Amino acid sequence: QVQLTEFGGGLVQDGGSLTLSCVVSGSISESTFSIMTLGWYRQYPGKQRERIAGIEGDGTTTYDKSVKGRFTISRDNAKNTVFLQMNNLKPTDTAVYYCFAPGGMADYWGQGTQVTVSS
Repeated sequence: QVQLTEFGGGLVQDGGSLTLSCVVSGSISESTFSIMTLGWYRQYPGKQRERIAGIEGDGTTTYDKSVKGRFTISRDNAKNTVFLQMNNLKPTDTAVYYCFAPGGMADYWGQGTQVTVSS
């Protein structure tokens, strides 16, 4: 039993910044969390969920080209938390954002948090 709880969504102006966090809790230890590949996805209305950032256990990061240079993914293993720092936000970033963790037989997802960027 693993839960992912997201924080930090909201409304921001064009060009603004926002930080999302995702706390992984339940039947998972810090040592297990530390080797997990974690990610952030976003979903537009009527569209499929898409991966925008990932971070490996060793800290290696990957980004979709749509956010590269603007978003930064990071993790704090002592707090079982993954972050997404979003800078220079644009109206096209408006979506529901989800954090992700692998579960072996099934993936785990955060509840989703709305990010709205106004022009």
